[in-house]
Amino acid sequence: MSVQTDLPAADPDAARAAMEHCYEQGWTDGLPLVPATRPLVDEFLATVDRRPEEVIGALEHLDRSVTVELAAINAAMAGCRPEYFPVVLAAWEAVQRDRSAKGGGWQSTSGPSPLLVVNGPVRAELGFNSTGGVFGPGFRPNMTIARSIGLIVRNALGVVPHGFEQATQGLPGRWQVCLAENEEESPWEPLSVDGGVPAGTSAVSAMLTRTVEYVDNRHTADPEQLLADFADTISRSGAAIFRHHPAGIVFCPEHAQMLAGAGMSKADVRAWLVERCGKSKADLARVGKDGVGDNGVRSADGTTDPEIFDRLFATDGPEALPIVVAGARNAGISMVVRVFAGWSASSVPVLGRSTSPTQSGAQQ
Repeated sequence: MSVQTDLPAADPDAARAAMEHCYEQGWTDGLPLVPATRPLVDEFLATVDRRPEEVIGALEHLDRSVTVELAAINAAMAGCRPEYFPVVLAAWEAVQRDRSAKGGGWQSTSGPSPLLVVNGPVRAELGFNSTGGVFGPGFRPNMTIARSIGLIVRNALGVVPHGFEQATQGLPGRWQVCLAENEEESPWEPLSVDGGVPAGTSAVSAMLTRTVEYVDNRHTADPEQLLADFADTISRSGAAIFRHHPAGIVFCPEHAQMLAGAGMSKADVRAWLVERCGKSKADLARVGKDGVGDNGVRSADGTTDPEIFDRLFATDGPEALPIVVAGARNAGISMVVRVFAGWSASSVPVLGRSTSPTQSGAQQ
């Protein structure tokens, strides 16, 4: 793909022709693209101290790679503003730290989607949504930064539906989930701190996910009853593919504050759930998943002790159960996130031109 250089300014017919050209080239995800002119892409590149030709990702089995310039082109087409580009690069690096993103994750039959979580001062500087409707549309940085990752995968790596992408059904929000953590109403440290980045630093965390499922619990003030509701949702048998499989939670402020008010830290919440999430062998036998092969994949067995409790999580660390706080404090509604292969537990600082990891990600 190449940068367009001949688009006249303020010409709606030319703009329409450019967008149609993008469709004809197969560059789009189905929605119109912003024409990536040479001057516009240069504005993106000017926000970071990175060489345009620097390779920042690859799928060796497809012989495809991503450069900084290709990332800039796709971020421009996605509708990002140039000042978003340091966040796009941090998000892309965070996604690359998910081991499955470097292998066959993008081509999985489950059609996983990145969940991007933004922390630090850049949330306010660029206008990210961290409160009401945080999983939904309406905010340019949330939507376009997530979309840019999808366009990079499509156009630089060549993973497209009915081609290299092998999703059986896919996800309706595959390239839409970029949220900012509601640090102001969270009682706990940000996710980026769990990922090794100092508090107060602009950073992005990422993990491939299968889907999200809501937990609507406005019915109790008992923290253990609330957590039992999450444990039941996390433990559903339909999500049990392997012996152990990760999950995540995006708590609404109301739920997080209730748990913290009962004296529970984030680590306490995670430990409670790790101890209780899972199914008995009898429950798993009813759905043909009580056995586990040498490769860790579940199967029907019929010979296992029905009283054995089969725990879902292999570890009790944030890599197995990342916890985020986001959304509005107007109802007790949170989300369970089905993580594809586990979080790297490694967050990426946002670095603009001449910035350090402890400064904000906006262009200085």
